[in-house]
Amino acid sequence: MSRFVLVHGAFCGAWIWGPLTGELEAAGHTVQAIDLPGSGADTTPVADVSLDAYADRVCEVLASDDEPAVLVGHSMGGMAVTHAAARCPERVALLVYVAAFLPQAGQSLIDLTKLPEGADDQIQANLVVSGEPPVATLPPEKVGWIVFGTCTDEQVAWAAGQCAEQPLAPFLGPAEVPGDAVPRAYVIATQDRCIPPALQRRMVAESPCVDVVEMDTDHSPMVGATSELAAALERFTSAVPAR
Repeated sequence: MSRFVLVHGAFCGAWIWGPLTGELEAAGHTVQAIDLPGSGADTTPVADVSLDAYADRVCEVLASDDEPAVLVGHSMGGMAVTHAAARCPERVALLVYVAAFLPQAGQSLIDLTKLPEGADDQIQANLVVSGEPPVATLPPEKVGWIVFGTCTDEQVAWAAGQCAEQPLAPFLGPAEVPGDAVPRAYVIATQDRCIPPALQRRMVAESPCVDVVEMDTDHSPMVGATSELAAALERFTSAVPAR
């Protein structure tokens, strides 16, 4: 059995992993879903939220147990897990990207969205930025279509209703990346309106993975395709190279 640490994306919190946590725990795995600074139930002030703060939080959680973890990042969480794995690689057995940003060294999330393959990104097309320090929001009437497009009405109501504002600073931070000793796997969401599938495939091509699964789902398979995502994660863990 494996230890999973699950890291959410923008506008979300640990809550989004609830359905998947139940499936993985029922299969005998240990699961920790965390709130990044300033997200979910975490009350870190916006001024103190950064990609570095995200990495520090992830490394702190990883250090809470001696067993190296399968570190899973969704969406923006891909930036956080990459940055964290560069700082505490010995605590990561496998990095898994679920419809997530997979940066090269020095790339920011914004850099990745500006690549030609990111042209259809509906997050950037609909993002509303305000305040100082700046925070980003999405129009409430569009969240379901953008983020949860293949989910049921009940799933959309549950998930979209919990989405909140997102501090902008982590979008701008350049990523540190771990060496090749930390293996990677990727779940491509083929109906993703947030990170276009073409961009996901480019990132995988530029950062080769030990395994890749394509799922016919929206940006949030942990909500609308929970069992399929759980199966993909178990497939990845069964093929983790010895370290």
